[in-house]
Amino acid sequence: MIKLTRVTEPTLDVLRILVASPAPVWGLALAKGAERAPGTVYPILSRLEDLGWLVGEWEGESDHSGPRRRYYRLTDEGRVEAASLLAARARRPVAATTPRLAFGTSG
Repeated sequence: MIKLTRVTEPTLDVLRILVASPAPVWGLALAKGAERAPGTVYPILSRLEDLGWLVGEWEGESDHSGPRRRYYRLTDEGRVEAASLLAARARRPVAATTPRLAFGTSG
């Protein structure tokens, strides 16, 4: 299992949904649930699939109109890694923000 080296907030949002879901999740439903654009979510899914964290499967015959859906589910190892990553991020203290100073203004 390859470790995830680039962890962004959108990646964490996608992982939260996948960890919480007992069933495979449709890609567009993931984007909506994460409140992220599909153009942000699908590259994340592709990267996670390449790393072996999740498996994507095309749906078979369907009654809905439109293109076939691709459903994603975490692998057993991916679920462990994702849960560990999310737990570690939850324990991180929130960084204090420093107010920005306005430069170039005379007082």
